[in-house]
Amino acid sequence: MDSTEVVNPATGGVLRAVPSNGPAETDAAIERAQRAFPAWRQMAPGDRARLLRRFAAVVDDHIEELAELEVRNAGHTIGNARWEAGNVRDVLDYYAGAPERLSGRQIPVPGGLDVTIHEPLGVVGIIVPWNFPMPIAGWGFAPALAAGNTVVLKPAELTPLTAIRLGELALEAGLPQDVFTVLPGKGSVVGQRFVTHPAVRKVCFTGSTEVGKSIMAGCADQVKRVTLELGGKSANIVFADADLERAAATAPGGVFDNAGQDCCARSRLLVQESVYERFLSLLEPAVKAFRVQDPSLDTAEMGPLISAAHRDKVASYTGEAEVAFTGEAPAGDGWWFPPTVLLARSSSDRHWREEVFGPVLSVMPFADEAEAIELANDTEYGLSGSIWTRDLGRALRMARAVETGNLSVNSHSSVRYWTPFGGMKQSGLGRELGPDALLSFTDVKNVFIATDS
Repeated sequence: MDSTEVVNPATGGVLRAVPSNGPAETDAAIERAQRAFPAWRQMAPGDRARLLRRFAAVVDDHIEELAELEVRNAGHTIGNARWEAGNVRDVLDYYAGAPERLSGRQIPVPGGLDVTIHEPLGVVGIIVPWNFPMPIAGWGFAPALAAGNTVVLKPAELTPLTAIRLGELALEAGLPQDVFTVLPGKGSVVGQRFVTHPAVRKVCFTGSTEVGKSIMAGCADQVKRVTLELGGKSANIVFADADLERAAATAPGGVFDNAGQDCCARSRLLVQESVYERFLSLLEPAVKAFRVQDPSLDTAEMGPLISAAHRDKVASYTGEAEVAFTGEAPAGDGWWFPPTVLLARSSSDRHWREEVFGPVLSVMPFADEAEAIELANDTEYGLSGSIWTRDLGRALRMARAVETGNLSVNSHSSVRYWTPFGGMKQSGLGRELGPDALLSFTDVKNVFIATDS
């Protein structure tokens, strides 16, 4: 079996080599998951729930281990990594309540009794990106398992280590063999087999819009269900009546968190023109104070980019643009890049239109609500965004008008496991998290029972 070297992005050093599954190994794992499915779906709902709670408890016992592993593998700050491991635990706990509450309906009909039943699909294939390896894995496997499906999960080639460990912890918690399987390997091999193998009844993919389109097209051949969470180019809209000091102080975290490698990053900053210059003067010290440090330090707010190739891609956007100001970043080994603020002179500027996926913020003024809406919606993406205003009516008007799946008012929060998450337009298809995510891992079966003699 081939292997892939996993690198620490903060140092450039090799952590370890991870075996890459080929077509034969992938097929064998999918077929084992298919054989494990009948017993898992038929398990008493309370017993399935108990195993998921136990899985959550085992993850909780290993929070620090998982966090430290993610710091080394993905370059996440230790604070973020602890939250991410805790999110896996919380999502498992949340969906552990689902098996005993996965209720259908009784629908009034003449001549009999009509009921609906939520049936699990079978084997679910989950393809996880490198930017948030732990939480995005959990958003897929927790509801899928709770609904009675078995899961095969492919981590990103760059960041497989925490997924591999979660697979081990699932077995330690008592999940039956082959109910949850982690399959490291290439997307063109393992991920593509999820798309083409007839036993995989649904694919969950998080990643680029380009790859998401190809997965959707491939799944169409078998009318296979998909959930897609794709790119973003989210707007942070600041009105003149907002708390400008707070909006400026929080803007760096809204875009530079995880080194900007976040589909929800508020990478387009729209500021009402009457306060534009003042806001930039408030933003500059906040950007310069943003701490880009060794991610293992508790004080770090941002770590390195994931790879040298990705750093070069991000740099290509700043070399051709007008730089307003930058923050600081370590020199030397690792894939470091400073927080950077660019001035957008036109909505056709490349850095304004394309998803940079790095610590780069593009700024543009606007005149009024109408122009803010036009600029915010002038993109193929629609994943997240923020609106800063003290006017409740304006906040509601803007929230209805901006074409995006997740919006925050006077906040940069995008993800809460209690609420739906997903995109509009080319940012994706379907919703993860929240009370309804479980249903996307089931088919609704309608049963009519005649009562007429």
